[in-house]
Amino acid sequence: MGQRAVVVGAGVIGVCAAYYLAEAGWQVTILEQGRVCAGCSYGNGGAIVPSHSVPLAAPGVWQQALRWLFNSKSPFRISPRFDPSLLAWLWRFRQACTEQHAGRALPVLRDLSYGSRALFHELMKNEELDCRYQETGAMMVYRTPRGFAAGLDEAARLRVAGIPSQTLDLSEARGLAPALSPSVLGAIFFPDDAHLVPDAFVRALARRAEDRGVDIRTETEVLGFRTNGRRIFGIETTRGDLQADDVVLATRAWSPLLAQMLGLRLPIQPAKGYSVTYLQGSGGPRVPVILAEAKAGITPMSDWLRVAGTLELSGFDLSINRRRVDAIIRSAAQYVDGLESLPLREIWRGLRPCTPDGLPIIGRPSSLDNLILATGHAMLGVTLGPITGLLVSQLASGEKPKLSLHALRPQRFE
Repeated sequence: MGQRAVVVGAGVIGVCAAYYLAEAGWQVTILEQGRVCAGCSYGNGGAIVPSHSVPLAAPGVWQQALRWLFNSKSPFRISPRFDPSLLAWLWRFRQACTEQHAGRALPVLRDLSYGSRALFHELMKNEELDCRYQETGAMMVYRTPRGFAAGLDEAARLRVAGIPSQTLDLSEARGLAPALSPSVLGAIFFPDDAHLVPDAFVRALARRAEDRGVDIRTETEVLGFRTNGRRIFGIETTRGDLQADDVVLATRAWSPLLAQMLGLRLPIQPAKGYSVTYLQGSGGPRVPVILAEAKAGITPMSDWLRVAGTLELSGFDLSINRRRVDAIIRSAAQYVDGLESLPLREIWRGLRPCTPDGLPIIGRPSSLDNLILATGHAMLGVTLGPITGLLVSQLASGEKPKLSLHALRPQRFE
């Protein structure tokens, strides 16, 4: 084909899009204002989770969010401020927290997750990516009767949708995570989940993309776009201007800011999350362990463990709130004995792009013919990276997408 595509953003979504575009014969340039994998693709939990196919906007979530609202140590927090875009997002989020929406969104996320998992398997086989990819499943663990009951209900719903699981008692759960605390009442194991070291995956795939001719330009900021009618014909950057036949916007939490340059309004809020990485000790989990009531997860990553969690709507504030970090650590230590005594490797924070309905945005906006939006993946960026990249490539090439994009189209927010 020889057509030119510019992908803006070098996180997991942008790199996957560039890889699959190059596979389809496009001449691809990636533009990244920082470094490859410098954002949430670096410090996230690294879990690939079909088990998380219930959307963030689900029944009961709004009421729980209100109970947590003014607790600075809770898993969910909103920094007090007057922000019309945040208020509009919260209103849409509240409207989406219904049984009807969850019923429509679950099969969409399920199909995306399984499609992505198959592509992960293919990438590991064909590209031999050194990122500690393991298809070991994942385990949800519970400390309260109410939490365990809710987990069993959700697991039953997922099984009806084709996502298998099995219930474990504490003894069985300790076979997968020996250091689980006696306070854990039980667990649910999801055999189809997987995990990897996220930054190792993104950087390894970026190198494979470069092998296919992708030009990755880091420390290059987009200043604006030149348009003519319904098409983008030029991209202005801090390192010169580019032309493109197709443009992919995969700029994570910053997507609304760049979309605004094109007259688009994307209802995406940056949601700050934290991770704390420790050197691995004896008795560490062999599979990712999701701490249900704490809304956090622990992932084994070679010689270390990563604890990740919280969702904080605080705008583009990237400061580290030690009270929230300490709250994650204390919560995790209630589930896993000896965690706090492990040597600390790193404290990290990043901004995840959250839509109000819990579904990503993948598709072309109604006003521009050669722009593809690929953003809004929230906590599922790694899980959905490969399938999003393939769908972007198919859209750009005029092929019928592998999966229906109707529920993901940008027009649903117009």
